[in-house]
Amino acid sequence: MSTSEGMVEVSEERKGEILILKFKGRLDAVSAPSAEKKVFEAINEGQSKLILDFAGVTYLSSAGMRMLLSTTKKLKTLSGKLVVCSIATNVMDVLKMSGFDHVLDLAKDQDEALRKFTSV
Repeated sequence: MSTSEGMVEVSEERKGEILILKFKGRLDAVSAPSAEKKVFEAINEGQSKLILDFAGVTYLSSAGMRMLLSTTKKLKTLSGKLVVCSIATNVMDVLKMSGFDHVLDLAKDQDEALRKFTSV
């Protein structure tokens, strides 16, 4: 069974006061708005510490990058923190080419991402 085109699955996991959102699929113009809605719902419910686990993200478009940027800005206004982890090489290349590796807080895996919250 395959996921339908243009869909991204988002699953949640909690580690204390940190919410981990695991993404699976393509983050593009079709899927980014629904992914962003899910992220912003969590923020609007008072969640200010977020980890986005990109282990399952196979493709990232400019729409997906906009989602990351708007999430980062929103959390900054709330004194929150966003860490993106487990990024595939091809997705990391896109982030580096666009300079997003300097804008976003990136971690190689979930453990490293969680440590970034305790070492504040």
